[in-house]
Amino acid sequence: MHLDRVFEALASGPRRQILAYLSEARLSTTDLAARFAMSAPAISRHLSVLETAGLGTRERAGQFVYYQLNRDSLVNTLTGYAFEVCPVAGPLKRESRALKKRGAE
Repeated sequence: MHLDRVFEALASGPRRQILAYLSEARLSTTDLAARFAMSAPAISRHLSVLETAGLGTRERAGQFVYYQLNRDSLVNTLTGYAFEVCPVAGPLKRESRALKKRGAE
């Protein structure tokens, strides 16, 4: 059942933090691994769970794979609201937003 996958994905603190970070920017596995002090394979496993649950999407651009929040998901709409009031996700969103601005310059 799809809902079971969503709850499994959201049960992990690191995955919730990754979603908060992806809520403002499209990032590669390498970018995320550096931010969360995890190996690229560990980040890839988390991203795979998020993608399987329909919470994230990926796009290949040359040799890189970029991940972003699946904004079409109702769960992500609700999660986005929760991120606004969450004391942990708020700083991650601000950091992600700043990273996105630096990349646009």
